[in-house]
Parts: sequence; structure tokens; C-alpha cells
Amino acid sequence: MASETHRAIDAVWRIESARLIAGLARIVRDVGLAEELAQDALVTALEKWPAAGVPENPGAWLMTTAKHRAIDRLRRGKRIERKHEELGHELEQRDDLVANLEAKLDDHVGDDLLRLVFTSCHPVLSTESRVALTLRVLGGLTTDEIARAFLVPEPTIAQRIVRAKRTLADAKVPFEVPRGPELAERMASVLEVIYLVFNEGYSATAGDDWMRPALCEDALRLGRILVGLAPEEPEVHGLVALMEIQASRLGARTKPNGEPILLLEQNRARWDHLLIRRGLAALARAEQLAPPGARGPYVLQAAIAACHARARTAADTEWVKIAALYSALLLVTPSPIVELNRAVAIGMAFGPSAGLAIVDALVSDGALDDYHLLPAVRADLLVKLGRHAEARTELQRAAELTRNVRERELLLARAAAITTRGDT
Repeated sequence: MASETHRAIDAVWRIESARLIAGLARIVRDVGLAEELAQDALVTALEKWPAAGVPENPGAWLMTTAKHRAIDRLRRGKRIERKHEELGHELEQRDDLVANLEAKLDDHVGDDLLRLVFTSCHPVLSTESRVALTLRVLGGLTTDEIARAFLVPEPTIAQRIVRAKRTLADAKVPFEVPRGPELAERMASVLEVIYLVFNEGYSATAGDDWMRPALCEDALRLGRILVGLAPEEPEVHGLVALMEIQASRLGARTKPNGEPILLLEQNRARWDHLLIRRGLAALARAEQLAPPGARGPYVLQAAIAACHARARTAADTEWVKIAALYSALLLVTPSPIVELNRAVAIGMAFGPSAGLAIVDALVSDGALDDYHLLPAVRADLLVKLGRHAEARTELQRAAELTRNVRERELLLARAAAITTRGDT
């Protein structure tokens, strides 16, 4: 029974922790302290719920408990003095402050969550710190879970989170949704963090597993929350559409033994068509909000993913349309990786020689010298041109560059398969 209660507490924490921390952070103006108060409430639940049972409304129970903890903290000397100084109050107004706190903690939490999203993803933090803090306070993950997901020592993740909270406090980052031009910049940071989390789950940078689906689920949950908080932002809908469609392929991306299956070789009957429908609906909403010529990178990437989702077979893929979308994406976000993806589409639409010309220009540029997919893509194009010896060398180089065990095995197997066919 106790283990069942602990599982229930864990589930409630995953669902409610972000809202709990957000509501507290708005009042205490300190993400670190807000998380500490929320953790105190969790500890109290662990102490009381095994005997008393899980409350009918566990989220409200945690919020009430955390609210009382916050009030107790504010009633104690030094901290309330600092808060009074920051807010310009006199010490005799303590009771009013506590009364206001109780009222504010009962407010609707939607705006609080949006503030927490923007605070956790503030550009004052490094990208690694933003990812760790976001997964911690918005995803409800433990430091151990984050460390295992990214194959980083747990103390390293713990230090990143501690430093992130300290940096936000030292920089006096306001707990608010930015306005004007800063909003677009900060929204880009928020979306970047969520997509980084998703991508690490979809195609793990290193380790023994090609995918970590739990990270994809966490990113999707964060994206769906953000849609509810920013329903008029086309890029938010675009990112959710992109993640929904890509997540639809997770069940078809590996064999039972974990061996990767590339996109064009996947059994499309195994794709999750509910996720595809959700993704296409999100894309339609994004395109409604952003007319052609005004679409951002996530809307364009979602449109590319939709081309694959709509194709009943690999042969039905609209490669000319995909190539055009990559050209549009390149104008919005110039990047050698986008250019590499465009080369793949160009090669599929207009022949391998056309794609190889773009890839060879990237090789000469040198910007992707350490990126394993550059030689992997070049190998695919060389095979189609009958240049098997060169393709073999490129696949071996790609295998040396990747840090993912499953991907390395796949690349070496493809190189070996080319060897058996001989050269032309």
C-alpha cells in the first residue's frame, strides 16, 4: 500500500510541481526558494499520505501546504525584512503582506506558469543550465533523471541547477513575461530549450540507446502547456506540431533489439496516427496565425514533417515541396545543418549529383567537420552515383564521429553492406 501511495505521490508531483513552484515564485520572487517550499510540501505528503491516504484533490493539498510554509517563512525575521525592502513596505505592514500572500496564492496559475517558463529559460543562463533548470522545475524530473537522460554525472547536473538559481537571483531577473521586442527573443529561447529536450530524446547524442522516449514525452508536455499559455503564438503551435509528428514515429524507429530503422525504411503502419492528426491540427493553427512569408522556423519544420506524415509510402514523399520548404527555412535561420538537410531533399527531388554539389560545398566550408551526419549524407549520395569505395570511407568516418553506440553500429553495418556489393 505504501509503495502505491508513493507512486501516486510521484505522479501528482510530475503533474502539479510546475504550477506549485510557479505560484510560489510569483510571491517570493525567487525560483530556488519557491522550489524549496514546494519540496517541503512534498516531504509532508510523503509523511502523511501513506497513513491518511491520498487526498481527493492532491494538487490543492500540496498548494495549501506550500502556502502555509511560505507564510511561515515570510513571518520570520530577516527574509520578510528583505522582501519589505524590495517592495518598499514598512515593517508594520507585515500582516497586510501575509494577507495579500494568501489571496495571491489562490489566483489563477496560468500566468504564473508562463512567468516560470520565461524565467527558467532566461538568456542570462547558459543553454545547458536552461535545459537542466527547465526539466527540474517545469518537467518535475529529479537531478538523477536529468543526469541519466543526458549521460552527465549527477553532481554536474546538480551544480548547473544550483548555479542557475543563484544566477537568476543575483541578476535579479524579474518573475514576469517580457514585453515588446524582448518577448520574441525570450520566446525563441523558451522554444529552443523545449526542442533541445525533445531532440535529445528523439536522437540521443551519446550512449547505448538511439532514443530516450521519456524525454520526448516531457518536451511534448511542456510544449502543450505553452500552447495553453500562449495560444496566439504561431511558433508555439509550430513547435508542438513538429514534436507531435516526429513523436508519431517513435514506435517505428527501432527493431525489437533496439537497432535503428531510418525514416524511408520504416513501417508507416506503426506510426501513431493520433499523434499525426494532432500534429497536423497544430500545424493548421500555426499557419492560420502566420501567413506565408511570415512563418518562423518551427512552423516551416513542422510543414516539412507533415510532408512525410502525409505520404502513405516513402515513394509518395513530395521531395520538391520539401526542398522548397528547406530553402525557405534557410532564409529564416541560415545554418549549415539546414543546408545539409536541404541537400538531402535536393538529392531526392532532382538527383544525387545536385545534392552532392551542395554537400561538397559544405565539406569545403569546414563548418561541419565534426558533424557525423555530413559524411553519412555524402555516403548516401555517393552510393546512388555508384561511387562505392568513397561511400564506404565516408560511412566509416561518420561512425568514428558519432558518440551514440547504436548509430555507430548502424553506420558500420551500412559500410559493410556496401563492401559486399563491390565498386562500379
